[in-house]
Amino acid sequence: MTIRQQIIWAAALVFAIAASTLSPQALAEEPKGLATIRHLDHTILLCNDLEKTRAFYAETMGFEIYRDLPNWIELKIGSSLLTLRPHGRDYDGPSISTKSAKVQLAFRVPPDEVAPAEAALRQAGVVILDPTSDQSWGHRTLFFKDPEGNVLEVYAEI
Repeated sequence: MTIRQQIIWAAALVFAIAASTLSPQALAEEPKGLATIRHLDHTILLCNDLEKTRAFYAETMGFEIYRDLPNWIELKIGSSLLTLRPHGRDYDGPSISTKSAKVQLAFRVPPDEVAPAEAALRQAGVVILDPTSDQSWGHRTLFFKDPEGNVLEVYAEI
């Protein structure tokens, strides 16, 4: 059997397997419900000190305030929004100490901008958890915390 014949045979086999496992209806159906999710629009951070956290993200991090409402602040980061709101809704559960991280957020920058970001954070008095370093998995990273205790990472693919 030639290579061309093997390729045709393999393609026919793949098609036959796909056709036997998917009904014609399944092949024609559009995704519905949760299967239609394609983008993370915004992330909401629950805050014990909304004003201090607002100042950190707007002034120290330099994120543009997109919407500033009582108890709801949206900051624009590229095509996403980082939203801040007070902790305290019934379904929020108990407040966690600022000594414990609740989430880790990673912000991507060009490779040559990680070290300057660290310098700016140090100048603003932010405690650096792990200074700029190149990781074996191909990232240049920098770790620190926001006023709520969330771990933040500035990173670049290298």
